Amino acid sequence: MSSSKKDIRGGSETILVVDDQETIWDFLIEALQNLGYSVLLAENGLDAVEIYKSNPGQIDLVLLDMVMPKLGGHKTFYQIKSFDPDANVLLSSGYVSEEEVNDLLTQGARGFLPKPHRISTLATEMRKILDEHPYPKKRP
Repeated sequence: MSSSKKDIRGGSETILVVDDQETIWDFLIEALQNLGYSVLLAENGLDAVEIYKSNPGQIDLVLLDMVMPKLGGHKTFYQIKSFDPDANVLLSSGYVSEEEVNDLLTQGARGFLPKPHRISTLATEMRKILDEHPYPKKRP
């Protein structure tokens, strides 16, 4: 595991992790912080929208679980995109239909990772999105 860990490219961007599973938070947050990222956590879609709105231009990528209480991934995605069309959103779920994923991909989601996924797969996909679509931080 130590040799593969060295091959994973991290970054200094800010990631908003949106997931309702506590078991995933600790592991994911620690892994992303070890790769150099700043990590914010939202436990549901409502929190995600509030956190995103209250940090304009600061969140480089949203890792969005699709199945959550209060506000699901689908509605969360549309709310974030409604006030920031340039938002980088990477979808993640173990229980979602292909149509739902394809719908959001055609509406501007940057990718989809089925759960469970390895941190190396997640880090590679995040880095690809961040490199291809650098988020315009703090526009003048």
